[in-house]
Amino acid sequence: MNATIPATAGGTAVATAADVSNEDDIVRVVETAKESFGGIDVVFNNAGIIRRTTAVETTVEEWDRVFGVNVRAIFLMCKHVVPIMKANGGGSIVNTGSGWGLKGGGQAISYCASKGAVVNMTRALAIDHGPDGIRVNSVNPGDVDTGMLRDEARQLGQDQTGFLAEAAERPLNRMGQPSEISAAVVWLASDEASYVTGAALVVDGGGIA
Repeated sequence: MNATIPATAGGTAVATAADVSNEDDIVRVVETAKESFGGIDVVFNNAGIIRRTTAVETTVEEWDRVFGVNVRAIFLMCKHVVPIMKANGGGSIVNTGSGWGLKGGGQAISYCASKGAVVNMTRALAIDHGPDGIRVNSVNPGDVDTGMLRDEARQLGQDQTGFLAEAAERPLNRMGQPSEISAAVVWLASDEASYVTGAALVVDGGGIA
């Protein structure tokens, strides 16, 4: 990865593997980034998992794992990166929420609860660290054409073709593409969004309109 990303996109990249729910791993990732680039200006917290189960069907272990990846990981990353950003005069953090963090969804209680936590944690972070020049926002996708979405069909025991067709039922009449989410993230992270913080930007083709 280190060799191919600069060749295709320009710049310099460093890859490192981590369990984002583990604080020691987060500290290592943050230190690697700081040492490699001399500081940290932007963080995009994008790790996430989903379990398509109701409260009755969800085990405590599954609940804890979803919250570990979707919520604890963001808390840990922000805990360790905010002091670096503050020392450098500011920065931008973008957290991945979900349309289901703003409204309910069926058979996904741990996911909905975790993404609701992400949205409100983002607002709290924006309030706490705005005076330090740190902006914190969430991007909240609807159904996007990814392996994660396709795996939901498997979890629910549904035909994938029918599941994806249903996912496309929204005002724009299609699923989103990863590039459309990344464009929103780049904007939130950039100086073009310099007066935007604490926002929950919905990118869902009108799904919750």
